[in-house]
Amino acid sequence: MHRLGLIGAGRIGIIHGTNAAASPDARLVALTDPDPAAAERLATRTKAELRTVDEIIDGEGIDAVLICSPTDTHADLIERCARAGKAIFCEKPIDLSVPRAERAVAQAEAAGVPLMLAFQRRFDPHLGALARRLREGAIGRIEIVTITSRDPAPPPVSYVKRSGGLYRDSMIHDFDEARFLLGEEPTEVFALGSCMVDPEIGAAGDIDTAAVLLRTASGAICQISLSRRATYGHDQRVEVLGAKGLLRTGNLHETTVEQATEAGFLQAPVLNFFLERYAAAYRNELDAFLECLRTGTRPEPTGADGVKALKLADAATRSRETGLPVRVAP
Repeated sequence: MHRLGLIGAGRIGIIHGTNAAASPDARLVALTDPDPAAAERLATRTKAELRTVDEIIDGEGIDAVLICSPTDTHADLIERCARAGKAIFCEKPIDLSVPRAERAVAQAEAAGVPLMLAFQRRFDPHLGALARRLREGAIGRIEIVTITSRDPAPPPVSYVKRSGGLYRDSMIHDFDEARFLLGEEPTEVFALGSCMVDPEIGAAGDIDTAAVLLRTASGAICQISLSRRATYGHDQRVEVLGAKGLLRTGNLHETTVEQATEAGFLQAPVLNFFLERYAAAYRNELDAFLECLRTGTRPEPTGADGVKALKLADAATRSRETGLPVRVAP
């Protein structure tokens, strides 16, 4: 029975905290959040104690810490947990700075504590099935990966100002997904971006509409299309073209019921939010983390995976600013 502490009781903290409390292999011992009301609500829901950050990291009776606080706190918390000998499950990204992220990962490695990055898409049952078929050679050599990733509506501008930008905040999931599917590292990035959804996002210095091309040393290409607006729901599709065929995953709908009339075929709406679309993935990734704690194996995605995704986000940012392809630092 792994004893867990949770830092952050916001939207993603609620997901991980609830899953931890429901797991037969874990006990959510304590949680904390700067918002006392949010912390109290989640503590009541999960039957966890309310403690301070210091008490969770430095206190007795906790084996691992789930870091679900704002991005600009992640690196410091990783290092503190590493010094305290606590295993770490951290939301993305590690930091908005590659050197700062690298230092945090190095400290966790030097301390010998497990560090898992929460790229939940790798644990989605549908994407996982597609990836297994790729590894088995079902469609031969990969030539083109196409990732469609669109949110139903943009986040508040207050969030955008602290997020680090679209590439580091949202598309970082797609960068990790691209690496996961391609099976090799992208070496070149070309990015375009616009503000077409919310003028306030542009005024805050960010974009809400983007397309990125990645190319690997072997010549394989990944194209990513991302928007902060999809009026029809949370649009998450993947297509992989190979030498011998094609693999793809589609959107998940509220039900599988279809109605056919003389007007045509009608389907239920697409699931409208990422927390619904990836509910199973969030459960699976926590289960995977707990299994690594039980067996002593190295958790994946690793801290290094988080750094590599962040490097792709930085390269995309530079490419959009310069209008030129950017080589990715190794």
